Amino acid sequence: MFDRILYPTDCSDVAIKAVSYIEQLKEAGAKKVTILHVLDKKYLYETAHEVFVDFAAIENSQRKIVTEECNEVVARLRGKGLDVKVRIEKGIPFQEILRVANEENASLIVIGSHGKSNVQEMLLGSVSEAVIRHAIQPVLVIKR
Repeated sequence: MFDRILYPTDCSDVAIKAVSYIEQLKEAGAKKVTILHVLDKKYLYETAHEVFVDFAAIENSQRKIVTEECNEVVARLRGKGLDVKVRIEKGIPFQEILRVANEENASLIVIGSHGKSNVQEMLLGSVSEAVIRHAIQPVLVIKR
């Protein structure tokens, strides 16, 4: 039923918690997992402008950090017998999540309820909420 899973992550605690749910979905027929991290275009441009640092250097540094963080998740999921790949995209997070979900023909999106920019008063993170509202695929939201 849910054989292709898209797992958008910002490597926050809630996002990492979602990995155990993905492992359990293997028992329900999951075969492929695409781990997606979106480099937020807005954040990259603001950071480069504020500290007068080369935009490409910041992006490359972020890609390296994300790749290292995702390697643990890749090993964990492959250890469960899942076919796993990582995609790092640049753009507006919820738009990129929706685009990649369609490109990868995802049958389920598994996402954390809040990311690293968590605001305590909010009931649901803005990226998660936008994905829920606009995705054509079912969305499994993992709360803290």
